[in-house]
Amino acid sequence: MIRLLTLNPGHFHAALIQKSMFDDVNHEVHVYAPEGPELAAHLKLINSYNSRQENPTSWKENVYKGDDYLEKMLQERKGNVLILAGNNQKKTTYINKAVDAGLNILADKPMAIDDKGFEVLENAFKTAEEKRLLLYDMMTERYEITNLLQKELAQSKDIFGTIEKGSLKQPAIEKQSVHHFFKYVSGAPLIRPAWYFDVKQEGEGLVDVTTHLVDLIQWSVFPETVFDYKNDVVILSAQRWSTPLSLAEFTKSTKLEEFPGYLKKDIKNNILHVNANGEMNYTLKGVHVKVGVIWNFEAPTGTGDTHYSVMRGSKANLLIKQGKEQNYKPVLYIEPLNQTSQYQEKLNQNFKKIALKYPGVSLKPRDKGWEVIIPEKYHVGHEAHFSAVAQKYFSYFKNGKLPSWEKSYMLTKYYTTTAALSKASLK
Repeated sequence: MIRLLTLNPGHFHAALIQKSMFDDVNHEVHVYAPEGPELAAHLKLINSYNSRQENPTSWKENVYKGDDYLEKMLQERKGNVLILAGNNQKKTTYINKAVDAGLNILADKPMAIDDKGFEVLENAFKTAEEKRLLLYDMMTERYEITNLLQKELAQSKDIFGTIEKGSLKQPAIEKQSVHHFFKYVSGAPLIRPAWYFDVKQEGEGLVDVTTHLVDLIQWSVFPETVFDYKNDVVILSAQRWSTPLSLAEFTKSTKLEEFPGYLKKDIKNNILHVNANGEMNYTLKGVHVKVGVIWNFEAPTGTGDTHYSVMRGSKANLLIKQGKEQNYKPVLYIEPLNQTSQYQEKLNQNFKKIALKYPGVSLKPRDKGWEVIIPEKYHVGHEAHFSAVAQKYFSYFKNGKLPSWEKSYMLTKYYTTTAALSKASLK
C-alpha cells in the first residue's frame, strides 16, 4: 500500500496530486508543515476536492504543524512516498534528507535551481539507486495531447523524416512558453506566497518552467535514451531578464500590502523586478535547440498560458501554436518541405496508425500542409495531467524500479538548465 506524505506544501501542485483517488494509495495522508497561509491554502484545496458534488475524493489529512516539521516527518516515517511542491531553495535539501532517510519522492519541478543544487541532486540520485528508492519529478506536459501527438509524428520517418541538426541562427527545435503570475486554479484566484517572486527561493525562469520544455525535447526526439549529459549537452549561449511588477500587482497576487524585506534587493523606484524570463541555446547530441520562457503578470481575458513549439525534420516541420489565430488553445500543424501527392499518400497511411491509438484524431488540409484535428475529449486541462503523472509514478513504484532513461532524463535536464543559468548574461 502506498502511503503519502506531504512536506511544507507551498505550491498548489502538491494538492493537484490529490485531485483524484488512486488504487493502492491509502486515503490517509500525513502532512508536515509550519503553520501559516500556505498550509491553509493546501488544506482548503484538498477539502474542495473532498466536498465537490461530482466524483468527490475521500482524503483524510493528518496534519502536524510546527517549525520542526522536517525533523518530525523524518522521525515518524508514517508514509513511504513523499510529495514535494513548494519553496525550491529548500527542495534540494528536502530531497537529499528524505532519500537518506529511505523515502521515495514525487517532486514538483524544479528539483535544482543552481549548479550547487545540481551537485546535491546528483548525490541524491546515487543514494536513491543504492537504496532502491524512486526519485521522480512531475513532468505534466508529457500528457498534453498536442505534445503527445507531436512526439508520435516525430517518430514517423515517412511523415517527419529525421531531426535536422539545425544551427544557432535556425535551431532544429524551438520551444517557448508564456506564463502569468496571476491566474485561476480550480476555479479560484491563485494566491501565491511572497517567496515565489524571489528567484533565490523560486529559481529563475531558466531553471524553473524551462524544465518542462527541455524534458519534452529529450522525450520527443530521443525517446528512452540514456544520455552522457556532460558530453551530450553543450550550452552555446543564455540570457535572462526581468518582469516588472507594481506593488498593486504584487498585492493582487499575494494579498500582502507591502514587499517583504528579502525582495528589496530587486526593487527599483517602487517596482519589483523578477528575473523570471530566460532563453538558452544549446546542442543535444549535436542537435541545435532554443528554449525560452516569458512571464507576464496576467493574461488578457479569454487567454492563458501559451506554448509554441517547432521541430524541423528532413521531410516536414511539426508546429504547435497557441495564439490568437488558435483561440489561445494549442493546435498542432504538419508542414511538409515538399507537398507532393506521394508524401500525402504516405502521410495518410501512417496517420491511420496514430488515429487507431487516438480515435477521432484527423487531418485538415491547409495552405502549408495540414492541421491535426483533435477531439475536445483529449483536451483535459493542465490540472488533470497531475493525476496522469501520479499514475505513472505509482506504476514505477509497484514495479520497484525507475527506468534508466527516466533517471537520465532528469539528470540531463537539470544539468542543462543549471549550466545555462551559470552561463547566462543579464539582458
